[in-house]
Amino acid sequence: MTFLTDIEIAKKNTMKPITEVAEKLGIQSDSLDMYGKYKAKLDIDELERLKDQPNGKLILVTAITPTTAGEGKTTMSVGLADALNKQGEKVVVALREPSLGPVFGMKGGAAGGGYAQVVPMEDINLHFTGDFHAIGAANNLLAALIDNHIFHGNLLDIDSRRITWKRVVDMNDRQLRHIVDGLNGRTNGVPREDGYDITVASEIMAILCLADGLEDLKTRIKRVVIGYSRTGKQVTAGELKAEGAMTALLKDAIRPNIVQTLEHTPAIIHGGPFANIAHGCNSVIATRTALKYADYVVTEAGFGADLGAEKFIDIKCRNANLKPDAVVLVATIRALKLHGGVKKQQLSEENNEAVEAGLPNMLKHISNMRDVFGLPLVVSINKFPTDTQAEIDIVLKACQEINVPAVLSDVWSKGGEGGLEMADVVKKLVNEENNFRFAYESEDTIEEKLHKLVTKVYGGDGVEYSAEAKKEMKVLTENGYGHLPLCVAKTQYSFSDNKNLLCSPEGFTLTIKNLKVSAGAGFIVALTGAIMTMPGLPKVPASENIDVDEAGEITGLF
Repeated sequence: MTFLTDIEIAKKNTMKPITEVAEKLGIQSDSLDMYGKYKAKLDIDELERLKDQPNGKLILVTAITPTTAGEGKTTMSVGLADALNKQGEKVVVALREPSLGPVFGMKGGAAGGGYAQVVPMEDINLHFTGDFHAIGAANNLLAALIDNHIFHGNLLDIDSRRITWKRVVDMNDRQLRHIVDGLNGRTNGVPREDGYDITVASEIMAILCLADGLEDLKTRIKRVVIGYSRTGKQVTAGELKAEGAMTALLKDAIRPNIVQTLEHTPAIIHGGPFANIAHGCNSVIATRTALKYADYVVTEAGFGADLGAEKFIDIKCRNANLKPDAVVLVATIRALKLHGGVKKQQLSEENNEAVEAGLPNMLKHISNMRDVFGLPLVVSINKFPTDTQAEIDIVLKACQEINVPAVLSDVWSKGGEGGLEMADVVKKLVNEENNFRFAYESEDTIEEKLHKLVTKVYGGDGVEYSAEAKKEMKVLTENGYGHLPLCVAKTQYSFSDNKNLLCSPEGFTLTIKNLKVSAGAGFIVALTGAIMTMPGLPKVPASENIDVDEAGEITGLF
């Protein structure tokens, strides 16, 4: 059987003008700034206009621990929204924007897949409305101001060895992780060690996604800590008088973007922090706006539930006073077999024993959502053509034994039609008992928060700290940041900080190599293991298959 690629499916689709899609939600044309016919930015004042509207139901889509086989959270999110739309419900899917790094690296695109996509997929996967470029420009303006201040006399006495603010670029480029700049004479700056992060790891990205408006955005930027003086005092962006110009660069980027699915369901796509090195959620403004527009809002959080969903709850929901009404946990037979010890080349072969062996990973995520966070959930088995009924039955039986609903979904090949049963289950779940709670309390110490995350959510025994991390924890606590939530930066491939420990490892210790405050975003980043804030490209990057012909038609995005 020959399957169309995602981009081929998208090109066969006929989009509706975005004004027509927006009308479904009661959005008037004067609330839209058009970026062509099929994408637009929403007015920043939409939330104020809608403040008296009741909120819809918030459905969080997350997944088991990801593997190279893929799980399909975005595809499932889009398909579920299309299914609800097909049932006549007023629904919005609220997603993150893809980063160019993974698009040209491993993913080749991140706008859903098959017949459950958001469109125009080429635009969304590439430059979209320029939000990431604005975030990069604002981040790098601050970096330039830091070095310029040092060059012109350094009145703030900034210690060039303790500058924590890095430049960013939205591309996987390992060569830029550690650099020395300011070389070749005094007129070219002050020589120092430096480095780049990927744009989605920037604190500016996190700030944009957690701010509730322009004024809050400016206030958060003002309190960004860029490093330390030679006497150990923290230095902020506000002391460099950077917040006004940086906010000016972001005045359009803070406005959510509206597009559509293949089935013309409204989609709000805004912000895109990674979940392994950042907090992994779309913007608070986008989610809040969607909740005012629709009766059902489907949103997703990056990577597995131990990363994206945990941060969605402990950072985003805590910050924005949000509460999920139900959780969809996406699993695939292929991923369970990988967790069960099967090699990727053998995933197409039936292997019931491997599915059984991989089940503890799914069951641990179920336990976290239900028992740690107190949320009703359903397991969505994302169907692949090679899945056998015997393998599917193993997963269905395991869920039945713990009284958790599970549904086989086929939105990749059938769109909304393949998610109708899932939509029925979700509509029941959102009205069930909800004992929503956080994994830790704000008043817990940094050490207590980390211990609770590791023992309750990851399933480990405890935490070890490097000497540098212990020192930084003391500094952060003394500076009044101990109450902030944690953003753990760790591998997405394991509950632990070792990517090779698959399934549901036990008895491990999480190693914290350093801690860093993101004072503007309002959380502390805990760096673990070998985590990198600037990824590298694989041996054969997806960019090798991406091309454009003389007519401007793009190929190779998938």
